[in-house]
Amino acid sequence: PALPPPPDAEKTPSYWNEGARKRLESALVLQPAAQRAKNIILFLGDGMGLSTMSAARIYKGQLAGGSGEESVLAMETFPHVALAKTYTIDRQVPDSAGTGTAYLCGVKTNAKTLGLSGAAVYGKCRTTFGNEVDSILHRARLAGKSVGIVTTTRVQHASPGAAYAHSASRSWYADSNMPKEALRDGCKDIAYQLVHNTDINVILGGGRMYMTPKQTPDPEYPEDPAQNGTRKDGLDLIAKWLSAKKVPHRGGGDVTQGMATCHWCHLCPRWQGARYVWDKKGLDAVEDDSVSHLMGLFEPKDMKYELNRNASTDPSIVEMTEKAIRILRRNPNGFFLFGDGHVPCAGGRIDHGHHSGRAKQALMEAVMLDRAVARAGELTSPADTLTVVTADHSHVFTFGGNTLRGTSIFGLAPKKAKDKRAYTSILYGNGPGYSIRDGGRPAASLPTVEDKDYRQQAAVPLETETHSGEDVMVLAQGPMAHLFHGVQEQNYIAHAMAHAACLEPYAARPGCEAARRASHGTQGSPQPLLTLLALCVAAHVVG
Repeated sequence: PALPPPPDAEKTPSYWNEGARKRLESALVLQPAAQRAKNIILFLGDGMGLSTMSAARIYKGQLAGGSGEESVLAMETFPHVALAKTYTIDRQVPDSAGTGTAYLCGVKTNAKTLGLSGAAVYGKCRTTFGNEVDSILHRARLAGKSVGIVTTTRVQHASPGAAYAHSASRSWYADSNMPKEALRDGCKDIAYQLVHNTDINVILGGGRMYMTPKQTPDPEYPEDPAQNGTRKDGLDLIAKWLSAKKVPHRGGGDVTQGMATCHWCHLCPRWQGARYVWDKKGLDAVEDDSVSHLMGLFEPKDMKYELNRNASTDPSIVEMTEKAIRILRRNPNGFFLFGDGHVPCAGGRIDHGHHSGRAKQALMEAVMLDRAVARAGELTSPADTLTVVTADHSHVFTFGGNTLRGTSIFGLAPKKAKDKRAYTSILYGNGPGYSIRDGGRPAASLPTVEDKDYRQQAAVPLETETHSGEDVMVLAQGPMAHLFHGVQEQNYIAHAMAHAACLEPYAARPGCEAARRASHGTQGSPQPLLTLLALCVAAHVVG
């Protein structure tokens, strides 16, 4: 973390000149990392626009006891920066489904549709077929990499959903959320597609209720019928997923194919194939080398905000990210991880916090996403891992009011407004924070404005605050990170990542064959797996 300057140091020109000189020297020696990426991590701050990033930076510094403005987010240390234009084919101000399809699948599309080209029509099932587009996560899996999703929302939400689903509506979480016409025409809900479309190694987030039959009690809230399963088709998708990943116990098999298809791995207790967990205790009990597949669903719908999270029962975005990386990185071919934090994911819930007009919830989610970025950097190397941090869209969130240096980011402006009433630095352009009392705007006051659920005031009354349409940041480090430059269409992100990792449609580009040979160096021989199998058998016999 950035250390605060000594008292009065900032008042001297030498302080600023020396700091700029060091930054300039770093820039002069910066060289593009032209090698191919073995691993890709894409962190998506849902709703994390530039104003949110700036406010989160200050909040991070203030949480550490500083004035905040001089703080540095982990993601801000990445050397390569671009801007992405977020509009969708049909909307100037986008939603998370259309943008998710852009940065994950490489094509812009219509709002509210997932994994489909612009030829598909929102809500019209029949326009799905023939208009599907595959995500970079799907293409990475086909290339032999392990893949994972970590989100603080439900795993069927629009942002993670774009990684695996093809849906004419982002709201078709389970079959119970679909119109009869769509079911009759053959469309499948997003939860069903999560289990059937792509072989995803790690799935961590919320969304239990969409995976189990109607009236199935929730394991965490068995006495609350509102948290029960919602599926009308009677499918238990969690059980189906586990069954599909289960290691066979009999018959022949080729152990060189790895844990998921090894027919003798039951002899070694540590090789358990797939695991499902629903709380932090279960997640912590999963040993990194004991599974090839892990599904963790920690809430019936979205996970709780970080400021509301029970740290003993619910994992954080940082803990989920670490578990995912430790499992995925065992694949010698590399991995692709999508981490979604709403800036109310961390990721995913940044967005939700802003929609509800609760800036403190949103900014804490952004800080947690940044901590996940930092932890991922400790667990990987920029020599072989391309890490990208971006947002799908921004929000009508701003902070101003001529506040003094070191003022709490949630505090009051130093002077009252024209109506003689105090106001907070943070304001929203629209949303539920709009309020009129006694013919005027209520005055903001301390300590109320510091509460985690305080709703900052908004100019226009809406049930939920809206997205905004400005460009968002893209920050990158690692192999081919220099491809992220300038002002780009949002769908460019998926193409740059695919090129960096030699994924379709760039798998035949120069340098890709050599990169594949390097990553496959230990796979040509079955000896390592045979040795491990022998150790497992020996342990079984001795036991």
